[in-house]
Amino acid sequence: MLIGIALALAAAAFMAVGNLLQSRGVHLAETRSSSRKDAAVHVLRNRIWLFGSVALVVAMLVQVGSLAFAPLIVVQPIGVAALVFSVVLTSILRKTRPSRAIIRSILLCVVGVGGFVVVAAIVSTQQPIEDAQLVAVLVTLGGVLVATGIVEVLGKGRPTPPLLWVLLGGVYSAFVATLGKTVILRVQAILKAHEMPFNSTDILTIASILGIGIAGALSVIFVQRAHLDNPPEVVVAGLTVIDPTIAVVLGIVILHEATNAPLWAVVAFLVAGAVAITGVIQLARAERSPVDEVSNSSSAGERKG
Repeated sequence: MLIGIALALAAAAFMAVGNLLQSRGVHLAETRSSSRKDAAVHVLRNRIWLFGSVALVVAMLVQVGSLAFAPLIVVQPIGVAALVFSVVLTSILRKTRPSRAIIRSILLCVVGVGGFVVVAAIVSTQQPIEDAQLVAVLVTLGGVLVATGIVEVLGKGRPTPPLLWVLLGGVYSAFVATLGKTVILRVQAILKAHEMPFNSTDILTIASILGIGIAGALSVIFVQRAHLDNPPEVVVAGLTVIDPTIAVVLGIVILHEATNAPLWAVVAFLVAGAVAITGVIQLARAERSPVDEVSNSSSAGERKG
């Protein structure tokens, strides 16, 4: 399990670097373009964005690899570490020290996620995934795809909330992790049995691989949209909360990774999750407050002038 936790931390580091590079690449392409369509062409030619894409692909592969060594509800919450890495890297690039509010927020995130992971490592178990469970995950993904299509149709010609793209990117990223976990367990079972019969179970495994491809592609698309309208810290903060939340819910409700968890563990999960989410919310406010102070002071200066 320690290997899975270490790989999850490495994936979080790659995710932080990838998001920062992609955010910078997207904004550079937008400033050099006259329209959103033209910006998309410039993005694909931007080396910074391409390096960011490579880092995110590596993050996804390492994250899926970590699922081979630890349960989903242990691995996914560690992704919040990407938020810490993102804030540290941003401070280095801007050559500024994080404020006390930012440091307090990071500590809350670390304490909350650390507590969650410790409890999950104690009470979680990796159960063989039955066909009915996998069908439930695929049906849930299908429902989310339909809901996304409805949102896209109804939202045409209307202003879209910037955080919507962050939300959708995190939701589909969670399905990549969940389906990836099911495929890993099934491949491990095949290798252990030393036989590869083709039956309905294998058809579901193929469907899961297709689901990973669809969810992964949509997650990338929505994250790029999120970078256009949000600072990188907000994108990372949203993803590292939404992705683990959805993945943990799927892991507990459908994959039954915490069926034997005692009542104290459930309470600990709720408390640790609340602490981590509080830290993320406070971090988002702390990241925006310097901008607000600058804008307010400049507005006051204009009124005096």
